[in-house]
Amino acid sequence: MSPTPVHLISLGCARNEVDSEELAGRLAAGGFALVDDPDEATAIVVNTCGFIDAAKKDSIDTLLDASDRKGKGRTRAVVAVGCLAERYGRELAESLPEADAVLGFDSYPRIAERLEWILAGGHAEAHVPRDRRALLPVAPAARPARAAEVSVPGHGWIPRYRLARGASAPVKIASGCDRRCAFCAIPMFRGSYLSRSVDEVVAEARWLVGQGVREVVLVSENSSAYGKDTGTNLERLLVGLDAVEGLDWIRVSYLQPAEVRPTLLEAMLGLPRVVPYFDLPFQHASGPVLRRMRRFGDARSFLDLLRRIREVRPDAGVRSNVITGFPGETDADVDVLASFLSEARLDAVGVFGYSDEEGTEGATLPGKVHPEVIDERVDRLATLVDEVSAQRAADRIGERVQVLVEAVHRGQASGRSLHQGPETDGSTTLEGVDNDLVTGALVWGRVTATDGVDLVVKVEGQ
Repeated sequence: MSPTPVHLISLGCARNEVDSEELAGRLAAGGFALVDDPDEATAIVVNTCGFIDAAKKDSIDTLLDASDRKGKGRTRAVVAVGCLAERYGRELAESLPEADAVLGFDSYPRIAERLEWILAGGHAEAHVPRDRRALLPVAPAARPARAAEVSVPGHGWIPRYRLARGASAPVKIASGCDRRCAFCAIPMFRGSYLSRSVDEVVAEARWLVGQGVREVVLVSENSSAYGKDTGTNLERLLVGLDAVEGLDWIRVSYLQPAEVRPTLLEAMLGLPRVVPYFDLPFQHASGPVLRRMRRFGDARSFLDLLRRIREVRPDAGVRSNVITGFPGETDADVDVLASFLSEARLDAVGVFGYSDEEGTEGATLPGKVHPEVIDERVDRLATLVDEVSAQRAADRIGERVQVLVEAVHRGQASGRSLHQGPETDGSTTLEGVDNDLVTGALVWGRVTATDGVDLVVKVEGQ
């Protein structure tokens, strides 16, 4: 009997992408065949995102679209997994009967078995959501011994089934979060912070290199906290990865600004394969707003961190996210944030308007900012960061850069420079390429022009 075809849709962040490839690996090992075309699939699995309202809506729309295929072709079942499914469980199942099942993280180890049951007409009872922080001990050092008792996506690594075939791949180094940011619900459904071992992460990186990967992007909810539960740290992990033969770029994502210590800076700026790229979600620059957010730092400390980075690597890339409209934010606070963004000269910034997330402290705070005012502040800051980031890119004209080639077509090529993270930070168009250039190649060139945050690079020395 031929394997049952299944199509997997991955939504949300790079961490979800890793989870999707784990699910795909488990499905393939369980006798399913992964297919790229949903019209060829007997089952469609949607790995949902449950972070903010826009992501939730996108997840539900995707599930509804997938459900529309039932009865029109081969598709017989649609299953929701991922953060939205874990966060809402039975509530989501009751409000979305079009989905044949809503499965939480505890179902991941047996996903093939569960999907077979559903396709055979069985009913999979949706779980009742719980605070997953309670599943592991409060003391970080006590967690590794208990980790085997808890289903944590991305841990207990099995060979992933790569859904994307490019030369870059995310690698999860930890799951969960111990911070209590007032605007964020992620710790409740992702659980307490739990690191993977250095050996396991390095082994996965070696495996990915064997699959044609040249860049790994280290992902977690808080990468700067890596190893606090296992007696190691991110610096040691980077040293281990730097020794992986065939791995050219190591990119670190999501560093808490207040946790970037001198030894970490030294490792990120000194190891040859770690790219000078800093993903620093400042979230704001006004000290009082950051304290209400349950975060640390202020404009002065953030600018000092950027100064220390650029003293060593003036070409370093820095991306960030900021939130405006948090309860109690004043016009003066927005001015502080705008002034910081102007002076910081970041390469890429995501500007988000605050909205209440159920179950978070922020939803209970007084001093709500009117939605129209939030929209005005978002427009102001987004316009500012577009101008500043475009100028930062223009300042690179004449700079010699290394580029990872991601697409080649009829003598034209594009990719990303060292300071550009996947999908979010702009792209680089290559000029003067020869016919031998292939995707996955690393080439050097000179920046000749820019378009916003995108670069145009003349290839040298092919």
